[in-house]
Amino acid sequence: MSSKSILTPEMQKVVIRFSGDSGDGMQLTGDMFSQSSGQAGFDLTTTPDFPAEIRAPQGSVGGVSSFQIQIGGTEIYTPGDQVDVLVVMNPAALKANIGYLKPGGTIIADADSFNPRNLKKADYEENPLDDGTLEEYYIIRAPATSLTKEALKDLGLDTAAQVRSKNMFALGMVTFIFSQPLSRLVKFIEKKFAKKPALIEANVRALEAGFNFGYSIEATSTTVHIPPAKLPQGTYRNIDGNTAIAWGFLAAAERAGRKLSLCSYPITPASEILHELSARNDMGAIVFQAEDEIAAVCAAIGASFVGNLSITTTSGPGLSLKSEAMGLALISEIPLVIVDVQRAGPSTGLPTKTEQSDLNQALYGRHGDAPLVVLAASSPDDCFHLAYQAAKIAMEHMTPVILLSDTYLASGTSPWRIPDLTELPPITVPKFEGPPDQWESFMRDEEYLNRYWMHPGDAGFEHRIGGLEKKEGSGNLTYDPLNHERMTQLRAEKVQRVAGKLPDQQVYGADSGELLIVGWGSTHGSIHTALDELMQDGEKGVGFAHFNYINPLPSNTAEVFSRFKKILVCELNNGQFAGYLRTRFPQFTFGQYNKIQGQPFFASEIKAQIINALTE
Repeated sequence: MSSKSILTPEMQKVVIRFSGDSGDGMQLTGDMFSQSSGQAGFDLTTTPDFPAEIRAPQGSVGGVSSFQIQIGGTEIYTPGDQVDVLVVMNPAALKANIGYLKPGGTIIADADSFNPRNLKKADYEENPLDDGTLEEYYIIRAPATSLTKEALKDLGLDTAAQVRSKNMFALGMVTFIFSQPLSRLVKFIEKKFAKKPALIEANVRALEAGFNFGYSIEATSTTVHIPPAKLPQGTYRNIDGNTAIAWGFLAAAERAGRKLSLCSYPITPASEILHELSARNDMGAIVFQAEDEIAAVCAAIGASFVGNLSITTTSGPGLSLKSEAMGLALISEIPLVIVDVQRAGPSTGLPTKTEQSDLNQALYGRHGDAPLVVLAASSPDDCFHLAYQAAKIAMEHMTPVILLSDTYLASGTSPWRIPDLTELPPITVPKFEGPPDQWESFMRDEEYLNRYWMHPGDAGFEHRIGGLEKKEGSGNLTYDPLNHERMTQLRAEKVQRVAGKLPDQQVYGADSGELLIVGWGSTHGSIHTALDELMQDGEKGVGFAHFNYINPLPSNTAEVFSRFKKILVCELNNGQFAGYLRTRFPQFTFGQYNKIQGQPFFASEIKAQIINALTE
C-alpha cells in the first residue's frame, strides 16, 4: 500500500469504477453492486463502457471493459467525473483508466495478473504497482486470481472456470469497504444461477473470500458509511434507459386501450428494447423482427394503420434507411413512434460510444417539407416518461414522433419509482363520433388539425391512405398545386400546434441573470451537477434550461431566453441544437460548448465553461 486514502468514515457520495478484460465480468460486477446499493437506499447513476472491438486481444488496452457507478445519500445525476475507487483486473485496465482516478484515490488491483506477459501487452516496461509511478494513490494489491482458485479448489471446476469467478472476489472487497452486507448479493447470485448450483457455490465462495480478505488486511484505513438518500416514497428498481423506454410504451398502450406493436431490426445500442418487448407477450406486446430497417418501419406503419400503438427502434444508421417511410407516415398522418438510440457517427462510427449527433437528421432528414415531432430523454429513468409522452403525442395528434435517446442513457441505470397507472396522464385518441356517411379520411378537428384515427376495417369507415398527395378532406389523389401547398402547410402547422399541449420550459437555478446554460437530452446530469456545485460556491446569476421537447419547442422558449444576458448551449455534437435555435430565434446570440469524443460531459468540464463564460 502507498499514500493515504481519500476515503473517510462518513461520505455523502462516492464514485467506483470496475475495469478489466471484456471477459472478466465487469458489467455483471458493476450491475450487482448497483442493485445492492439501490436496495440499500442510495441514489445512484451508472454507465458501462464497452470495447469497440468484438474480439479485442485479451489483455490489450483496446479490450478493456468498465462499469462506473456513483452512489450517494444525496441526489445523484451522473456516474461521476473522477473516481474514488478504481478496481483493475489487469495492467491494461489500469492503463486505460488511471486518468479517471482522483489523487489519493484507491486502486484495488489483482496483483496476480501483473505478470511480465500482461505488462508487455499493456506496454508497461516495469510493474506500475512497484515502480513508484502510482505513489499518489492508495494501492491495495489483492491476489484475486490465486485466492479465488484456492477458495474453489475442492469444487471440481477447471482452472478457467475458477478464474472466471475472480470478479466476485473484487466485488466482495468493495462490498466490505463500503459497509454493505453480502446477503443481497448472495440472493442475486442464487437467482441468476438458479439452474447451475455449482456456479452459485463458486461465486458465493469467491464473494466471501474477497470480503474476508478486505477484513483481514484492513483494506483501507477505515470502512466507509454513506447515509441513505431521501427519495420520495414508493417502490423502486434500478432501470436502464432501453428497459425504461420499453416499459413506457407498455404503459401507454395500456392507458390508451391499444395493442402495442414493435417492428424493428437489431442494431447497437437499441437492440435491448426489442429484447425487452419480445419477452412481454404476457402484456400483449406484438414483436416483429424484420429483415432490415426499411421493412421494419414499413411493417410498423401497417400496424399503425390498423389501430395499434406502433413503434420502431433503431440507431443513427438505421434512421437514415427509415427516412422515406417516415415521410410516408407523415403524409398519411398516422401515429408512429421512431426511437433513435444515438451512437457516435458518421456511418458505422463508434457503435459502443455515445453522441448526440442525430439531431439534424431527426429534424430535417426526409424528402420534402416533412417536419416531425422530436423529443429527447434526459436520464435512464426519464426514458420511461418520455416514451410514454411520445406515444401520447403520436396517438392524440395523429403524427409520427421521433424519440431521441443515446448510448449513455440506453445502458446506464438510475433508480426509478414505479408509478401507478392512474398517475400517468390519460391518452385520448381522436375518434369520429358521427355517422359514417359524414366522415372523410382527412377530416380534422379544428383546434389541433388532427385527422381521426378510424380503423380501415370498421363498417362504413373503410378507407385507404398512402404516399401520393391527397385532396384536403377526402384523401383522394390529386395533383392540384394549390392543394399540395395547402396540405404541406397544414401538416407543418399541425406539428407546431402540439406546443399547445406541452409544459412551459422550466429554468433551474437563477430565473434571470448573467448566463443561461442550455442543454438537451442526456447532458442533463452533468450540467445540473456543475450548476449545483457553483451554486454551493455562491454563484447566483446562472440558470439552466434543459429541453426535452425539441420540435416544437415549448411556447415560452423565447421569453426564457430574453431573461439572460448570455446563452451557452452545451451538447455532444458539433453544434446542432445551437444551429437550430439560431434559425428559430435570430434575435438571440447562442454560444457553444461541444464535445465529440464518444464520451459524456464531465460536470467539471461544464463548470469550467460556465466560469469562463462569466469572466469573458
